[in-house]
Amino acid sequence: MKLATLRTDGRRTGRNGTTAALALGGDRYLPLPAADAGALLVADGWRALVQNAVAADAAAPESAVVAVPQSGLAPLLPAAGKVICCGLNYGDHIQEMGRELPAYPTLFAKYADTLTGPADTIQVHGSERVDWEAELAVVVGAELFRADEDEAQRGIAGFTVANDVSMRDWQNRTLQWFQGKAFDATTPLGPVLLTADEAEGDFEVRGYVNGELVQHGNTATLVFGPARLLSYISQFTVLRPGDLVLTGTPGGVGMGMVPPRFLQDGDVITTEIDGIGRLENRIRINTKE
Repeated sequence: MKLATLRTDGRRTGRNGTTAALALGGDRYLPLPAADAGALLVADGWRALVQNAVAADAAAPESAVVAVPQSGLAPLLPAAGKVICCGLNYGDHIQEMGRELPAYPTLFAKYADTLTGPADTIQVHGSERVDWEAELAVVVGAELFRADEDEAQRGIAGFTVANDVSMRDWQNRTLQWFQGKAFDATTPLGPVLLTADEAEGDFEVRGYVNGELVQHGNTATLVFGPARLLSYISQFTVLRPGDLVLTGTPGGVGMGMVPPRFLQDGDVITTEIDGIGRLENRIRINTKE
């Protein structure tokens, strides 16, 4: 199944005014009894809740299904407790950054405030080196602490699409990446969560700038796959339902080009993963800090 978070009050971001929903194809959704997709995953027997909603809708004289355009979708997990990202996880991206294959994952964290919707305009202030990073993201569906890979695999609720938009000038001010990765409302997420039981094999990840294909990778080439990442992270911090792990980006980022290429005001970045969906976000840049 595919789960989404609908926006009910017109807000671009924030933890209020959202409703979890089951995607029924196209822009049709069945509202579910949860504030957002993450809150649904926390509920005991959330699959039964979905099944009951579907049964109730089928029995109702008038369908509760609503039509919502992409612009009506909120970030999938607007209140994610933990947002943990892996950098340098595709062999080609590691190579273009001039590094060697790592023995351990390179991790950094974001806040839920960094997340934005799949069709939202991304407003960037104070950066002249805005870069794109198309990524597969993993949504946690069970509490994991010191889990082995098999347990971590069973604890995956599903997968979604993200773009770790990065402000490289801020990122490179110090050896720590955080400040270039944590600008508010700059990480689009969604449009849906594809549950793990419906995921078939590896994923093709593609990124475009103004329609030009700039990134294309397959998650089969990840140095640290989803289950291995979740297992590793769980060795030092507990992961809970609704937490989010970004798995890294394939080669083709702007900073790795010769000469480097960065986003300009008005550019549109598109991020897509077969079987899950696509994000399409316009970038607005104000270079004044």
